[in-house]
Amino acid sequence: MIWIWGGFLLFILVVLALDLGVINRKAHVVSVKEALTFTLAVFVMAVLFDVFVYFAYENHWLGLGQHLDRVDGVMNDGRLAAVKFLTGYIIEVSLSADNVFVIAMIFEHLRVPAKYQHRVLFWGILGALAMRGAMIGLGAQLVARYHWVLYVFGLFLVYTALKMLWSKSDETADPDEALVMRLVRRVFPVCQDYRESHFLIRESGRLMLTPLAVALVLVETTDLIFAVDSIPAIFAITTDPFIVFTSNVFAILGLRSLYFALAGAIAKFRYLKVSLAAILGLVGIKMLVAEWLKDVFGPVVNFYLLGIVALILVIGVLASIAAVRREERAAERAAADA
Repeated sequence: MIWIWGGFLLFILVVLALDLGVINRKAHVVSVKEALTFTLAVFVMAVLFDVFVYFAYENHWLGLGQHLDRVDGVMNDGRLAAVKFLTGYIIEVSLSADNVFVIAMIFEHLRVPAKYQHRVLFWGILGALAMRGAMIGLGAQLVARYHWVLYVFGLFLVYTALKMLWSKSDETADPDEALVMRLVRRVFPVCQDYRESHFLIRESGRLMLTPLAVALVLVETTDLIFAVDSIPAIFAITTDPFIVFTSNVFAILGLRSLYFALAGAIAKFRYLKVSLAAILGLVGIKMLVAEWLKDVFGPVVNFYLLGIVALILVIGVLASIAAVRREERAAERAAADA
């Protein structure tokens, strides 16, 4: 089993090394076209990896698929594992969309130069991988020992969904007032201006953080906060640590490019929060009634969940586009009447 984990981590490190050392070796402003290309590339890699998951679990390569999945109480064969991976990946990507908005707010408030934003997000990915790996390992151990933890996760997801619906759409926290920001500035000396792409400098004989490092800390903290929601969500699909971790990793890999592709247009997706709340509520309820769903639908319940999640996202996007077009037509009519 250790070989499959090591091989996957090596593959991800190679991808990141090519990204920073070859594709984005020089600091530059990432274009929307470039971001969409990388987003598509990550999606293709995820789909190809899903094919690998099918054959690996179907043939039990290196011990995969030989342990009971505590969510539905069955062994994951190739078909089940592939559906669970794809469902988890789509859920994690959709939940990452809200993270994009917060990252954009952080960059705007700290006035992070566009050509250095990629560097912050790249190193943020490495930190996110470590943090999520630790949280997934802890969560898997808790679920394995105490099955009732799944119900706690389910209730938490339903509560989070209701909280998202109750909160006003224009409620945003000022990063400068965040506890993390105050702690960083209190504990470490921070210089006033950016020093190219450096996170740390030496000035007057002492080491100082740059505003770029502060942005990195805030991005890492943001991912940790969002992981509190997203990791319980994936445990509604499966408790298999390999599927949970790999689906999270591919979602994180696409988060950086997703930011550059959507940051400028994220405000137009006004029904994004409603869609995310619906997805969180759905997976939370699924976690609470998993035994009943298993009896009624059998192993295909995850396939149905995948379709419903995709449908929620499509409806949210189409409703947002329709709302924007209605406003544009109303504005045009008002201008013509004037």
